[in-house]
Amino acid sequence: MQFEVWAPQAGRVTLRCDDVTHALERDPERAGWWRGEAEAREGSRYGFALDDGRVLPDPRSRRQPDGPDGLSAVVDHERYAWRAAWQGRPLPGAVLYELHVGTYTPEGTLDAAAGRLGHLAELGVTHVQLMPLCPFPGTHGWGYEGVSLWAVHEPYGGPEALKRFVDRAHELGLGVVLDVVHNHFGPSGNYLPVFGPYLTDTHHTPWGAAVNLDAPGSDEVRAYLIGSALAWLRDYRIDGLRLDAVHALVDTRALHFLEELSTAVDALAAETGRPLFLVAESDLNDPRLITSRAEGGLGLHAQWNDDFHHALHATLTGESQGYYADFARASLGGLAKTLTGGWFHDGSYSSFRERHHGRPLDRTRVAGHRLLGYGQTHDQVGNRAQGDRLSALVSPGLAACAAALVLTAPFTPMLFMGEEWAAGTPWQFFTDHTDPELADAVRRGRRREFAAHGWKEEDVPDPQDPATRDRSCLDWSEPEREPHARVLAWYRELLALRHRLPDLTDPDLADTRVAYDEELRWIAFRRGDVLVAVNLASEPAVLPLGVPHARVLAAWEPVETPGADGAVRLPGESAVVLAQD
Repeated sequence: MQFEVWAPQAGRVTLRCDDVTHALERDPERAGWWRGEAEAREGSRYGFALDDGRVLPDPRSRRQPDGPDGLSAVVDHERYAWRAAWQGRPLPGAVLYELHVGTYTPEGTLDAAAGRLGHLAELGVTHVQLMPLCPFPGTHGWGYEGVSLWAVHEPYGGPEALKRFVDRAHELGLGVVLDVVHNHFGPSGNYLPVFGPYLTDTHHTPWGAAVNLDAPGSDEVRAYLIGSALAWLRDYRIDGLRLDAVHALVDTRALHFLEELSTAVDALAAETGRPLFLVAESDLNDPRLITSRAEGGLGLHAQWNDDFHHALHATLTGESQGYYADFARASLGGLAKTLTGGWFHDGSYSSFRERHHGRPLDRTRVAGHRLLGYGQTHDQVGNRAQGDRLSALVSPGLAACAAALVLTAPFTPMLFMGEEWAAGTPWQFFTDHTDPELADAVRRGRRREFAAHGWKEEDVPDPQDPATRDRSCLDWSEPEREPHARVLAWYRELLALRHRLPDLTDPDLADTRVAYDEELRWIAFRRGDVLVAVNLASEPAVLPLGVPHARVLAAWEPVETPGADGAVRLPGESAVVLAQD
């Protein structure tokens, strides 16, 4: 078997495989690369030593059986016998469901999560979006401090378990999206800088030195990241990737890394005959991210729309701290703006940033499905001091209104696990760092952050306490009892409507028309022949919407069919979906 590694500064490289040492030779055709042959089989343990250093795991390791600090293991991807004859599922018309493997079930494994996929198929989502799976120290964590970007966290079950999960999802008709982190590497167990210039001091990020995308040696670093992305899509039959915080990818080259990545993914899609897509997390509000390469954009297929979330959250909760300030002031007007224009900050002044921010979307060129709309995410729940969900902040009626707005808006909807039944469990920030100094620094930093906003130290959960993770696990007995069962039925009803009515998946952003009354606290929007109305006030409201005799398709509380006057009479804190033929 041939082994190879990029180590441009090394004077000597040796391979240690199954306790046998082999000297590697420089590759005459690829500068900085070393290669050599050794006897190996599935599961063989190996690593590389540079000069006189200790044996380290392979930067392109496919498996880390003993965690990030242990030796790598050989994986033969051809050995897995796939069951599902899967042709893929595209992003247009999709509904995503964000899932954290470690807390989706108490067991916290991929196999246990696969056993619960039937719930999602019945719910009506189309794609499961897995939070990061790359190895990280310890057992439990969010996954955003992963290393070994080609491997699967062993406590989750390793590479074979991920294949079983994907296979089961595909058998049920569910696509799988994986969250990947290219903007930084984890602080513990990361040996990439020993091998080469994977990081650069040319730029700095919130995590320190930047991933090297444009400094000397960056060709191989970009190839490393793109190779990892393609490996998930090819070897594990993943259907799409969510790219974490792409605004932190600092790249001054004429060919931006994201454009290079999107080109490679589109080429793989053409090769495999499966629709593959990239979804960015970005706070830039820059249309170029999701504009096609042919039109001068970077060619990503979609991005998260935090503006919609912020407008919805601030309107429902009244919260105005931090980045919610502008949205709270705009209230229903801000929500209306996002429903018709995609973004709230489209060149407007951001008081949080103390500058103007964003630029307008061209609604004739950018389809609505290229923006993901949501009322909750791992970020927006877990980065609260106590990890409280939206259902813990507002009444059941207002939470039902949020669901109606998310699942009928002109965006690709995304749910956060447990949201569909108003889970009573929080989702808190938890870590399992094995380095005591790092663990203490994270604990103190977390509490210091919230102390600045008036929180008492004892009220902020300790990320390192195993109970913090345990509290965050879903309680699967909840969906079977009230009030959770009623919420679950509401989500299923709305999702069934979305799949049944073409107007609700129409990608034309410009076709959405909105009306609202700030004083009476109601908002309504129309998409084709479908009208969605919510009353956020506690008192009943009469909405003069001009829809005589419209049919009621779904309602959180009983609603009468509009009479000849075309007015919709809504109980307080309720939502309705109507159709006018």
